Amino acid sequence: MKNTGTLSVKNVSKKFCVHDNEIHVLDNINLAVKAGEFISIIGLSGCGKTTLLRLIVGLESDYEGDILLDGRKLNGPSLDRGIVFQDHRLFPWLTVEKNVGLGIVGKSETEKKEIISSHIELVGLKGFEKSYPYQLSGGMSQRAAIARSLVNQPEILLLDEPLGALDALTRMYMHQELERIWKKENITMIMVTHDVEEALYLSDKIVVMSARPGKLQKIIPVPLARPRDRASVEFAEMKEKVLEEFMLHTEHNFTYTI
Repeated sequence: MKNTGTLSVKNVSKKFCVHDNEIHVLDNINLAVKAGEFISIIGLSGCGKTTLLRLIVGLESDYEGDILLDGRKLNGPSLDRGIVFQDHRLFPWLTVEKNVGLGIVGKSETEKKEIISSHIELVGLKGFEKSYPYQLSGGMSQRAAIARSLVNQPEILLLDEPLGALDALTRMYMHQELERIWKKENITMIMVTHDVEEALYLSDKIVVMSARPGKLQKIIPVPLARPRDRASVEFAEMKEKVLEEFMLHTEHNFTYTI
């Protein structure tokens, strides 16, 4: 594994002020991510998972604690961190190649064309360079978004439920594609998901968070060999273990109405 992309989250807490009310979103988060690891974060909606990603990528700056990348304290957005959202957020008036190349900086036109071409091929969209977003499937659009996030060679790629809107079969295919890209790029990835099976298929470790204010309740290593077999006994046993941990820390937060 490469020696860049090591993340350290130390004693991080975050509060929002909404209509003069203070909302405590994250509470004393401590997390260490090794270079090249794939980490998934699971937890109830509203527990602060996306907020944590926004802090890491630099979209939020008002928080307590420290976030370090390769020993450097993070100060705002930077090309060393990329992010992919649930919505692909491609510009509809631009082709795939123009969307992918939109954020490339400091490169000549020749270099830019080579980078765009290599990353379109990386995500399996060769032949669709001139296509517009409306001409792509959901999975293809997300692959274009992933390519766009990788063109500046970030040390960490953050994924905020990137496959949540896809149908089940496309999602399973995208799991394979995402794992292939992760291995090819040798990059640190941190993904927020509500899908335990997705987390198990992709992750080296799964982080379980409590309900708001979000606390890091458990880090579960996933020792399963790759490529992972969803039908195996080992996978099923691991899934049951993760679900038990999740329910242990969240079941008292569910409410029911009749």
